Amino acid sequence: MKDSFKVCFCCVRSFKVKSSEPPEEIKTLFHDYSQNDRMSTDEMLRFVIEVQGEKHADLNYVKDIFHRLKHHGVFHPRGLHLEGFYRYLLSDFNSPLPLTREVWQDMNQPLSHYFLYTGHNSYLTGNQLNSNSSIEPIVKALRRGVRVIELDLWPNSSGKEAEVRHGGTLTSCEDLQKCLNAVKENAFQVSGYPVVLTLEDHLPPNLQKKVANMVSKTFGGTLFQCNKDEYTECFPSPETLKNKILISTKPPKEYLQTQISQGSTTDVSLSAKKVADAEEQIEDEDEETVAVEYRDLISIHAGNRKGGLKNCLNGDPNRVIRLSMSEQWLETLAKTRGPDLVKFTQRNLLRIFPKTTRFDSSNYDPLVGWIHGAQMVAFNMQSHGTFLWMMQGMFKGNGGCGYVKKPDVLLSNGPGGEIFDPCSKNLQIKTTLKVKIYTGEGWNLDFSQDHFDRYSPPDFYAKIGIAGVPLDTASDKTEIDTDEWFPIWNKEFEFPLRVPELALLCITVKDYDSNTHNDFAGQTCLPLSELKSGIRAVRLHDRAGEVYKHVRLLMRFVLEPC
Repeated sequence: MKDSFKVCFCCVRSFKVKSSEPPEEIKTLFHDYSQNDRMSTDEMLRFVIEVQGEKHADLNYVKDIFHRLKHHGVFHPRGLHLEGFYRYLLSDFNSPLPLTREVWQDMNQPLSHYFLYTGHNSYLTGNQLNSNSSIEPIVKALRRGVRVIELDLWPNSSGKEAEVRHGGTLTSCEDLQKCLNAVKENAFQVSGYPVVLTLEDHLPPNLQKKVANMVSKTFGGTLFQCNKDEYTECFPSPETLKNKILISTKPPKEYLQTQISQGSTTDVSLSAKKVADAEEQIEDEDEETVAVEYRDLISIHAGNRKGGLKNCLNGDPNRVIRLSMSEQWLETLAKTRGPDLVKFTQRNLLRIFPKTTRFDSSNYDPLVGWIHGAQMVAFNMQSHGTFLWMMQGMFKGNGGCGYVKKPDVLLSNGPGGEIFDPCSKNLQIKTTLKVKIYTGEGWNLDFSQDHFDRYSPPDFYAKIGIAGVPLDTASDKTEIDTDEWFPIWNKEFEFPLRVPELALLCITVKDYDSNTHNDFAGQTCLPLSELKSGIRAVRLHDRAGEVYKHVRLLMRFVLEPC
């Protein structure tokens, strides 16, 4: 079979097209686990236990595999032949992650013990300067499993109603009621675990009262409310909060303090004494007169970053709080006070948001937050790129429910009371991940003939890497397989790991081009905490994270304890 490319009116380039066939190592394995070129159910059982590490497997498990292969036309009553075995290895039911979307982690711990799938400016469709606001990004995020939705609330032009918009920009506004309805209708479509609605409000007390009434009326019994003394030592658990919506924002009193503080910096005529008098008046004022309806909605209190970088991690001795900081603050603290970040997040919630100069809605490295225990690493979900792929990869874990339990290393201190420092140079290697990438297929079915190159088949190479604590982070790549729709690499990599429970395996395939940029050909990120050993079919996704129908890699994973 030949692949022909028209170069000009009178010239055609032809390339011999290889079919997708088993690599030599796969052929050898088949012969080791078969007799007379047929693999029986007993022999397949031995293979899935010894090579695939499926210790729970029994004959029913194997019979189910054989039954599924019947639909591929590669099954024989006397057992699998080589082609059938190869089709099984490349099939969807030979995934590197658990097939069932079951929540398997303990969901009865406080919220602070989990990473939450978190969005930033969830209503924006594009950039941060002049894109449209809409309910569509909110709906899409919730249906992908995102559990934290952010709305920015501002007074409308008349000052009589609240609206959703990105203040100080040319982005359009969206109706608040439509946004609340979108959350209500889609909150629990893919996960029953709680949705946190973070309200970054810039409202006076009269509009806060109106918003409180809208929220209460819209969410009704699904709205979680608690008195201020109910959860002081720790947050409730995701299991306790199933099918509930939680409101997180600053209490009204703190809103007024913020307004006064801003006024003192912008209005030079406002003296320090007047500021002090105003703050004292707030302290003395009965909270019943300060948007009490709004205050009572709040189940996760957002604290102020009092004292700047020096004191922001002191927390509140009277209750657990949610603290927000920019990626820049996080990076600074991570370099100088890493263990303090970890300690703060053992009890409190920490939300990280993108720096304000990310006008294009790009994202930052989420691992900086995660390895320090930050639960809410807020991302622009409408964007693309490596960091968003990592976010999507992390939350493939735990059945895709939007909550991933933090590893014990972030939750408990060492025998001498020492707190985990993810940037320490003294972390010991716990395990080694061996990754072998054999081949790939499906590009000829999911892409047009001239998508990668007008005059020849693609020149694919794969990049394999680990994202985790600094000492674990590494990457490597295969050779380029030239002019092949079915590349064969047979390349093995080794990654020594100190904190495998915080690591992601990141895979990207590109088409090499010596004259222009290399063309994207698929990606995926897999959480190591759920990676299955053995030879697996790894499906690739497009830039937006949508899975390709046919494109996949054949890879082998082995985790060897140190």
